Amino acid sequence: MNKIDKSIALFNEAKALMPGGVNSPVRAFKNIHGDPIFFEKAQGAYLFDADGNKYIDYIGSWGPMIMGHSHPEIVNAIKNQAELGTSYGAPTSLESDVASLIIENVPSIEKIRMVNSGTEATMSAIRLARGFTNRNKIIKFDGCYHGHVDSLLIKAGSGVSTFGLPDSPGIPEDLAKHTITCPYNDIEAFIQIFNSVKDDLATVIVEPIAGNMGFVPGTLEFLQTIRAYTESNDSLLIFDEVMSGFRVSLGGAQEIYNIKPDLTALGKVIGGGLPVGAFGGKKEIMNYLAPEGPVYQAGTLSGNPLAMAAGATLLNLLIAQNPYKELEEKAKVILNGMKEIMISSGIPFSTNQIGGMFGFFFSEELPKNIDDVSRTNDELFSSFINACIQNGIYFAPSKYEAGFISATHGDMEIDKTLEVVNKIVKTGEINK
Repeated sequence: MNKIDKSIALFNEAKALMPGGVNSPVRAFKNIHGDPIFFEKAQGAYLFDADGNKYIDYIGSWGPMIMGHSHPEIVNAIKNQAELGTSYGAPTSLESDVASLIIENVPSIEKIRMVNSGTEATMSAIRLARGFTNRNKIIKFDGCYHGHVDSLLIKAGSGVSTFGLPDSPGIPEDLAKHTITCPYNDIEAFIQIFNSVKDDLATVIVEPIAGNMGFVPGTLEFLQTIRAYTESNDSLLIFDEVMSGFRVSLGGAQEIYNIKPDLTALGKVIGGGLPVGAFGGKKEIMNYLAPEGPVYQAGTLSGNPLAMAAGATLLNLLIAQNPYKELEEKAKVILNGMKEIMISSGIPFSTNQIGGMFGFFFSEELPKNIDDVSRTNDELFSSFINACIQNGIYFAPSKYEAGFISATHGDMEIDKTLEVVNKIVKTGEINK
């Protein structure tokens, strides 16, 4: 069992300085009634904490560490750029390098704008959609988390669900009334809601593969229905691929489903682990942005050269190696092994994975929406995750988060993970 005395001391210190002791709520481990681990370094498939403990990492900074932590080519790209300057507040060719790589690989993107986070990307995409259509209302789906934008933090997943917050205080009713929420993967509900607001519907935003209610992919029919109805109404369809973009395939979820949205929000992978976001889509829509069009959006650090250097390096690695099939197979081996251990011990368990992005739930049936996820067994999840962390396996500390595997996870890491899971279950460290 790992001792985490230094992490606990650091957490107590942080709580006096930052709300909850963290800068993003899920990190506080409240969902699993535990103490967060404070990390000092990472390499390949591993994290190392302040107490010197080593963990096999299945979070990967929530996606971008797809080629492993501290990849030497990415580290060198950041070092080389840092020596040239960390920020100019002016254009660089690096921005065009990343833009070209994205446009070449993501089917729906013809032009793109770099920003600093996934939240900025979705916020800006919605502003653009409203400006382009001259309409006000948006439809989002329960459990899809699109960042902490006021109009999108309504029935969101991820941290909001982790902390049991129905909606965040601080969102004016006048603003919230323009956001209509709908159950995920529910075609009939979507059609009914769509028809009730279509005259003023600017856009529908959706995670085609949701990673903020656990890992819950949209069904093909569900996503095709959204595309067909938005197209028929001249409403825009936004795919939030901040998590799934370049994580499930080179072309993201839209390549897998063969559906072209009007706008796409990206993040995570395209910055190689540095803070970044982007949104892009059809030329006629993107040209509505300033300075070419009337919809304003700006940012001092947008297209930051460090993030662009890291992102371009990682994207080129992914294009050269195309590791997605191998990643999915690795995830499948782990999840099938875990499921066999759980089921043989009478523990309800279901799993799913696409391209190295995965999820598991303590339920007999695989959840299709956030209501299904919320009904899965909290006590089993909490005791299992805590036991894994104590034994050097670092899974997401919330059942509303997806997991991620990297190209540096090999047979040794997979075997060790299953060995730990088997030990936890057989020795009673997990509450049955």
